[in-house]
Amino acid sequence: MKRIVTVQDISCLGKCSLTVALPIISAMGVEAVILPTAVLSTHTGGFTGFTFRDLSEDIPKIIDHWKAENIGFDAIYTGYLGSFEQIDQMKAFVDAKGDNTLVFVDPAMADNGKLYTGFTPEFARHMATLCAKADIIVPNLTEASFMLDIPYVESGYDKAYIEDVLKKLCGLGAKCAVLTGVELEEGKTGFAMYDSKTGEFSYYQNNKIDAKFHGTGDIFSSVTLGGLMRDKSLYEALKLAADYTRKCIETTMPERDYHWYGVQFEKEIPYLVERL
Repeated sequence: MKRIVTVQDISCLGKCSLTVALPIISAMGVEAVILPTAVLSTHTGGFTGFTFRDLSEDIPKIIDHWKAENIGFDAIYTGYLGSFEQIDQMKAFVDAKGDNTLVFVDPAMADNGKLYTGFTPEFARHMATLCAKADIIVPNLTEASFMLDIPYVESGYDKAYIEDVLKKLCGLGAKCAVLTGVELEEGKTGFAMYDSKTGEFSYYQNNKIDAKFHGTGDIFSSVTLGGLMRDKSLYEALKLAADYTRKCIETTMPERDYHWYGVQFEKEIPYLVERL
């Protein structure tokens, strides 16, 4: 059994970050080890008065214990990181990894043209230094624009623009870049991928559902890495992630007023497992 360590926060209620990654990766038949960066009572999107406990002080101690026990990982998967310090901690963690450990970075920090609460353009540029050490990065267009310090283009772009952005992302140092939320034609959305080793671009589009839910990016990333650990090609893993994420949104739509804070991914885990 392959073993992933996933590094992101625990939002106790909210269907995102570790409460999404842990069950999805486990259901895919991959061991999921967690390294929490913070504990929140809820996620920060739409809730007020939430509690927050930073765990930066604990991260090096946990990693040191793993080293002492000679525990290794087939992949390191970073998601939401809350500070410059945590980015630097992950850079050190990656630098000390085994030769065959895949590094997968989801620079979860922005969407819809805006940075998440508490983040700055300087933080985004620092996140780019972690992406430089990755095998695979999966930013959305907003995150890509902030890391590259280029204007955010919401719509009206073409393949030439997307491919230029992908090349610039790999120019940071990442071996493979994936852009999520790419809309190349009306009513469609999906991903675009660039492999800097082969120079090849790949695309996949689904019918767009006119709804926004928290945590869908975490679902997408978790399924992608789970698929890779189950020996799927990157394109196959990304396609599975896109299809599963869309399925989860479809299932949630009839109850979206109640489940506005996240999708009902649990109901569609059988759909995911059947396609491994």
